[in-house]
Amino acid sequence: MSDISKTSAWKMLEQDVTALAGTSMHQLFADDPSRADHFSMEAAGLFLDYSKNKITGDVVDQLIALAKEADLEGVRGHMFAGEAVNVTEDRAVLHPALRDFSMRDYHVGGENISPLIRTELAKMKAFAASVHSGARKGYSGKPLDTVVNIGIGGSDLGPQMVVEALRPYWIDGRRAFFVSNIDGQHISDTLALLDPETTLFVVASKTFTTQETMTNAQSAKAWFLDKGGADGDIAKHFIALSTNARAGEAFGIDPANIFTFWDWVGGRYSLWSAIGLSIALQVGFDNFEKLLRGAHAMDEHFRTAPLHQNMPVMLALIGVWNRNFMGAASHAILPYDQHLHRLPAYLQQADMESNGKRVTADGEDVSVKTGPVIFGEPGTNGQHAFYQLLHQGTDLISSDFIAAAVSQTELGDHHPILLANFLAQTQALMRGKTEKEAREELAAEGLTKAEIDTLAPHKVFPGDRPTNSILMEKLTPENLGVLIALYEHKIFCQGVIWGINSFDQWGVELGKALAKEILPEIAACGEKKPAAATHDASTNGLIDRINKIRGRI
Repeated sequence: MSDISKTSAWKMLEQDVTALAGTSMHQLFADDPSRADHFSMEAAGLFLDYSKNKITGDVVDQLIALAKEADLEGVRGHMFAGEAVNVTEDRAVLHPALRDFSMRDYHVGGENISPLIRTELAKMKAFAASVHSGARKGYSGKPLDTVVNIGIGGSDLGPQMVVEALRPYWIDGRRAFFVSNIDGQHISDTLALLDPETTLFVVASKTFTTQETMTNAQSAKAWFLDKGGADGDIAKHFIALSTNARAGEAFGIDPANIFTFWDWVGGRYSLWSAIGLSIALQVGFDNFEKLLRGAHAMDEHFRTAPLHQNMPVMLALIGVWNRNFMGAASHAILPYDQHLHRLPAYLQQADMESNGKRVTADGEDVSVKTGPVIFGEPGTNGQHAFYQLLHQGTDLISSDFIAAAVSQTELGDHHPILLANFLAQTQALMRGKTEKEAREELAAEGLTKAEIDTLAPHKVFPGDRPTNSILMEKLTPENLGVLIALYEHKIFCQGVIWGINSFDQWGVELGKALAKEILPEIAACGEKKPAAATHDASTNGLIDRINKIRGRI
């Protein structure tokens, strides 16, 4: 595609930034009492208020024009049609098909994939039912009441985030653990909490070769055999989520318990596929299906709504405005719901692995800034951690505030207090506090002029810090599905605007390749190794220092 920064819409947006430079958001609200109505929308059970961004109607119009210049509608159509929008890997991107129960057909390379999806879902449902009923037992005849999901990246972050978010829907008596880190302490700490007779290990790896996942899986297998299981019992306690059936069988897994997904399902979009089996095992298949149906509701909204009434599109365009025109290099995800405590980490991968790109889909250097740094914590914890920088730091940081009007666990005044903070923070970030206001407050407290002169500069808040507010009625499986799909499509839209491929992740490969070269050079404890000599001086020195320490142990 052509350079987006050369389009007339981009040039007009640059002019809009200059025109708005002397106007505060506070003034924009004062000038337009209906501003919140003009810059908000509702879709699939979510309400989005984006009025606390420094935008005007003209800015929105130009952002829509920018989306049209980038052919967002056309690329969206290509994605839903099963065309290879992942151009560097020549793959379709059809995770929305995984959550469509309408019996619509989806085609990839001329093949109707909808029957494959329905078959795999039915297999997942039957397996979950056999576990929940107690029909599927471990080697000693006890029911399997504990699931350990062994994966990494999308095979871990997605299922773990959803399981945590849906904690009130957990089936009584069931436990779920997630192991991802190659650090042996992760698997060791988890294994110490398990009963081998009642534990089911879910090995989630598309290729069944991922180093971290397979190392952890082998350690789990060795532990299981050491704790009383036999080789023939592995099939009762290990299942695979993979496309590599041969490797799964070699591991000892029953071929009937190898669940598949396809190359048109990207890792960070895979929780809707067989990768979500650990979700279904912990909250029940009915709730897993509700999660899928919620996501589909957002898919349909995204697929059909006009751009200016399309929630993922508008959230994406506001993000482009803040990133490229207002200078916000970081974006905070701030869920005011403790059960969403893993959502920021999940969206870190979804966004930064998708849009952390420096070349366009055509392989040319990008001319504009692409994906921002994503971070976050649940409110109100973040308020007592990094909000200081959001309010008074030297960098402009945009934020999404997410809340449910009703808690999954209403307890005394807890939720009203939480919601009051949710509302107050966006208001404070928008309004700020002038030096005049700070001085008046300090004077009202009885401070002397000298004391006021000293403290007033520290009490000033610049304001004009951009925020979006996303509100739902309650965090249910359906609404969680809607929320996740909203962000998936937002990320896709921004990738289209920037002209990059949001569906590959070549940036993870170099470090992995170098790690394979270095691994043989790391000494086992008590082993002596020759001095490293094949790397740069820093890496050689670090290897030697590590080996010297390990050689003494």
